[in-house]
Amino acid sequence: MLNILFWIIIIACFIFSFVGLVYPIIPSVLLIWAGVVLYHFGINPNELTWITWTMLGLLTVLLFLADYLANLHFVDKAGGSKWGTRAATIGLIVGSFVIPPFGVIIVPFALVLFAEMMQKKTFQESRKVAFATLIAFFSGTLAKAMIQLIMIGVFVFGVIF
Repeated sequence: MLNILFWIIIIACFIFSFVGLVYPIIPSVLLIWAGVVLYHFGINPNELTWITWTMLGLLTVLLFLADYLANLHFVDKAGGSKWGTRAATIGLIVGSFVIPPFGVIIVPFALVLFAEMMQKKTFQESRKVAFATLIAFFSGTLAKAMIQLIMIGVFVFGVIF
């Protein structure tokens, strides 16, 4: 009976990790790790191999890199400033609380547009960077979703085989 409860919690952790993709306050990767650790300590501590643990660790690093590199690539390519990048980060955090989940799109866009205009850029240049921030967000979110699916797949593969 306890195993069923643990499995329900593990599956809930995995599902809620995807909610964190559009609601950044929820720590997606930590929820996946919570499910894996719950399985290890609550159900079977001998099931997952060092290969599974290593792959999950490497995928976690890749998940953080994907988000960072997407932002860096698109914002730099559009000519964004460090202030624009900071504004995007603040916008994601604030946007999580303002009209979620749309706030994570609208608020960073508006803040980046404002920050870039404060850097004496034209409206068109500022708008270009703001749109690049949106593309970076969507690209990073897609990459993170795929990596999270792979992490869950690695876990399931480790449990079954």
